[in-house]
Amino acid sequence: MSVKAFKLVPAVERETLMGDKARINIECIECCGKNLYIGTNEGSIYHFLLEEKNSPDDKTSFTVTKQLHKYLSVRKAVGELKAASALNRLLVLCDSAIMLVNMMNLEPIPTGARIKGAVTFTLNENPVSGDPFCVEVCIVSVKRRTIQLFLVYEDRVQIVKEVFTQEQPCAVAVDGHYLCLALTTQYIILNYNTGASQDLFPYSSEERRPIVKRIGREEFLLAGPGGLGMFATVDGISQRAPVHWSENVIGAALCFPYVVALDEEFITVHSMLDQQQKQTLVFKDGHILQDFEGKVIVATTKGVYILVPLPLERQIQDLLASHRVEEALVLARGARRNIPKEKFQVMYKRILQQAGFIQFAQLQFLEAKELFRSGQLDVRELISLYPFLLPASSSFIRSHPPLHEYADLNQLTQGDQEKMAECKRFLMSYLNEVRSMDVANGYKEDVDTALLKLYAEANHESLLDLLASENFCILTDSAAWLEKHKKYFALGLLYHSNGQDAAALQLWVKIANGDIQDSTRTDLYEYIVDFLTSCSDHELVWKYAEWLLQRSEETGVYIFTRRPEEGGQENSFNPDDVMNCLNKYPKSLVKYLEFLVLERRVQKEKYHTHLAVLYLEKVRKLKSLEAERNEELFETQGKLQSLLRESDLYRTCLILDKISGSDLHMESAILYGKLEEHDKALHILVHVLKDFAAAEDYCVWNSKNKGIPYRQKLFHMLLTTYLNSSSAEHELAMAAVDLLNSHAADFDAALVLQLLPDSWSVQLLSSFLTGAMRERIHAQRMSQIALGLAKAENLIYKHEKVKLKGNTTALSDRKLCQVCQTPFGEPAFVRYPNGSMVHTHCAANRLGTSNTNHPSSSPSGRT
Repeated sequence: MSVKAFKLVPAVERETLMGDKARINIECIECCGKNLYIGTNEGSIYHFLLEEKNSPDDKTSFTVTKQLHKYLSVRKAVGELKAASALNRLLVLCDSAIMLVNMMNLEPIPTGARIKGAVTFTLNENPVSGDPFCVEVCIVSVKRRTIQLFLVYEDRVQIVKEVFTQEQPCAVAVDGHYLCLALTTQYIILNYNTGASQDLFPYSSEERRPIVKRIGREEFLLAGPGGLGMFATVDGISQRAPVHWSENVIGAALCFPYVVALDEEFITVHSMLDQQQKQTLVFKDGHILQDFEGKVIVATTKGVYILVPLPLERQIQDLLASHRVEEALVLARGARRNIPKEKFQVMYKRILQQAGFIQFAQLQFLEAKELFRSGQLDVRELISLYPFLLPASSSFIRSHPPLHEYADLNQLTQGDQEKMAECKRFLMSYLNEVRSMDVANGYKEDVDTALLKLYAEANHESLLDLLASENFCILTDSAAWLEKHKKYFALGLLYHSNGQDAAALQLWVKIANGDIQDSTRTDLYEYIVDFLTSCSDHELVWKYAEWLLQRSEETGVYIFTRRPEEGGQENSFNPDDVMNCLNKYPKSLVKYLEFLVLERRVQKEKYHTHLAVLYLEKVRKLKSLEAERNEELFETQGKLQSLLRESDLYRTCLILDKISGSDLHMESAILYGKLEEHDKALHILVHVLKDFAAAEDYCVWNSKNKGIPYRQKLFHMLLTTYLNSSSAEHELAMAAVDLLNSHAADFDAALVLQLLPDSWSVQLLSSFLTGAMRERIHAQRMSQIALGLAKAENLIYKHEKVKLKGNTTALSDRKLCQVCQTPFGEPAFVRYPNGSMVHTHCAANRLGTSNTNHPSSSPSGRT
């Protein structure tokens, strides 16, 4: 695909060069700065001054001023011209000799120094001599199969090296020590310093003209077989794909990133970046194409023209205008080496953004997203395409010049609703990704507000996630948009995220009451409860507490019972205030008291008593309904019994008075147990309820944490209750046997044997007796072990005492107490293991204090 990379501008017209002399032909050209030199077939050199002019309409033209016309001493064609500006010399090849002339006046140098026997020559643009006052010249000698290298100074020449080749060389290019040679049948790379050579590829110089051109450090461009322009390094490899030329290429030039080729009818331009042909210019009768310091000059035999490159940025914009995104990006990346870093980065980012919008317009969303990301697009550029998405308060102004040609999404999609929906889905996805990135810093309000509007319009599930998390949605714009799309629950979330909890709750309550319609949440009531449960505004909680409790006592009370503990006292309510509120709601009151008593473990008598009374009232009420609600009665009675057993804070006598005369026998037994009236309690359990398992449990829980004697006392009382029954019931006797056999460790066997009837056999009590004997033997043995350990410890102390007595201690009136530093007045003293002595009263005074300041403060010190 074509690109306008160059335009052909005349430089030296035929009339300017030769006037009416029709036989004069251009043979070679050289350009150094503004100096243009032309060699002709009649042995003359023209010197022109070349001036470039740019008009306001971007038209480039050149004016040439003829400086000098000089005939050489030999009237033969000038074969080649090379300028050596550092020496102010022009090297002229004419009649197989290279002469040195002054660049300004074209006069030969006085010494007459020249190089003879040259067929063609080139300069080493990567010299190895290191001498700034000479140039290195490489010639193809008239000698057979010979290359010669010279150092050319201002007024003399010096041969450096003569290299022989296996075939006759036709063309040469040089880089450092490396020669790239076109021989008769092939191209080779030759290191003239080491003599090493590398064959490249075959080529017939008889069929077509060889081209050897240095294009960069250690890299050459060659005319290969099949009309290929081949790239080769000094290592004999190619790091670029070849370009496809015509079969009859005459010359080649380089103007990065393009390779320009000339044949008999056309000038072709290929990219070095993707090897594609970009431009073709008709140019007949051309026979010279060369580049000079970035300037490409082409000539016929009668005139000189300049290929003026269009600015790369303009070329890139032309490609983008043609929607050739990949080519534009390749060209932009290739331009990096010719543009300052800061300028390139700015330019390249803009190109990426433009390319992104081109892909976006073609609905290539994945490609567009990557380009937007790489180009660090201000996402508001994209949002601004969508009508009404940017908030009214946004200060955004589109980039100028614009990044695209579209006014809005309607123009881009031409009103196609399906395409518009695709574009909106893409923007939703893209905004969701970038909102947490650095690229959104500084305008998060615009991004989040636009995202909210898209979610609301599309009824997207992520709307609630956006509002429930940290967001920067602008309240005024967002609220109006949500109300327009009847997203009232989401509007409440918006109010909440902006600290307006009262407005949020007012809206949600209206939804729950059916005043406005929004089916976003079917569990809105439960959501409001959860919201108020974590709400720190107590006034707001009290305001809606009645409404919640009226709708559901069991759930509404959660606003008091499920409050998070992190807030401490500030987040909790006064229980008395809550109970005053809940008095009208008995179910909620019970739930709240259970929370205080059973969960919070509040140690206040009134709460425990109140809860017990409420349980009792509910049990009585349920009992009055007979068998209609057995499960609820069983559950409530279990809660009452558990509370009566576990709590020690309720008013026992009050509850007992309320129970008296009822059939709540188990509850009565528990209460008698709290009053230490165990005989009454056991009488109820054994003789009234005949629940022997409950009687055993009674002894267990009543003796918890009260010691073994108290436990044995209760079990003996239970056994006595079984045995002292007025009626010798077989059932009670068996209960007594079972009690003894299952709780042998909880009885004093000697006392039990005194109580048992003489008629009971040993076999009947075998389990009890075995257990009792085992327990007695175990206790005896444990006592013996404890006694043995005590004796052993006593023996150790006696041994240490004997050791201490074995050492003599001298006491005199000159000895000082180590504590009070006064002499001893009486023979009684205390001696420490380290030999220090103190008064007995000093040792007694320090007995209860730390020994850290005492001479014998180690843990093992003993007196």
